[in-house]
Amino acid sequence: MFDVVTGGAGFIGSHLVDTLVARGDRVTVIDSLAAGKKVNIARHIRTGSVSFVRCDLLKKGWQEALDGADRVWHLAADPDVRQSAVSPLGQVNNNILTTFRVLEAMRCWNVPEIAFTSTSTVYGDATVIPTPEDYTPLEPVSVYGGTKLACESMISAYCHSFGMRAFTFRFANIIGERSGHGVITDFIGKLRKDPRNLEILGDGRQTKSYLLVKDCIDAMLFVAERAREPVNTFNIGSEDWIDVKTIARIVEKEMGLSPVSHNFTGGERGWVGDVPRMQLSIEKIKALGWCPEHGSQESVRLATRALCRE
Repeated sequence: MFDVVTGGAGFIGSHLVDTLVARGDRVTVIDSLAAGKKVNIARHIRTGSVSFVRCDLLKKGWQEALDGADRVWHLAADPDVRQSAVSPLGQVNNNILTTFRVLEAMRCWNVPEIAFTSTSTVYGDATVIPTPEDYTPLEPVSVYGGTKLACESMISAYCHSFGMRAFTFRFANIIGERSGHGVITDFIGKLRKDPRNLEILGDGRQTKSYLLVKDCIDAMLFVAERAREPVNTFNIGSEDWIDVKTIARIVEKEMGLSPVSHNFTGGERGWVGDVPRMQLSIEKIKALGWCPEHGSQESVRLATRALCRE
């Protein structure tokens, strides 16, 4: 199996690369290193297990790397939901336009399959929770969610127009070692600066599903080896959820801090585009035969331990 992984030096991408290499695949990573870190995959590059192409997908010079590929794992994106409300053009370019360019390169080089990392934010403020894949209407409340939904639509069109197959994964909050953003990283950084006071965005009651990155990778590979429709869309998450105040207490405990004063910025949303309540239905992927190994609380605890060691 020859895999091309865009964004393969990033958080989820590098964990995917670890697993693909471990199972013996030939792997090429394309990454601009704008957000990813070469150190995440350096050992694979040194051993020759991974070919690395440093290039921005908005530019030329990477397309030939798809020659002979069996599947593109398209993870490269701008994932900053908060920033998308301030400067949306970057996400339009780095999410929508890059996905179009990847699809065009696949068409030119006859690559048959794409696996795409989407997001729970395509559902917006869903009124059905847990939210299934067939929930409608899809009304994102963030530019980030809007760009991911646009990418899903373009991928579907290419699959039906050019005979490709797609695996689209709508993620809950994926957490763990190497993560560079998110609530746990935010809390750890703040508490290292001030161990007695913690600013919490919103009212702390935002309640969402979290999943350890190892479980996420297992789910992605499980689906890609079994789903056979032209377009296969699956939620990936845990079967429970946890609120922000509980996450804060777990982080404080893992860091050995007590007491800590919580300072809330207020409002039910932590930022423009935030979704206060999110839990994905994973009945579809369970019917295929996959279940998560960890729930939200255990995922948060294990992720905090890993990130505290970094």
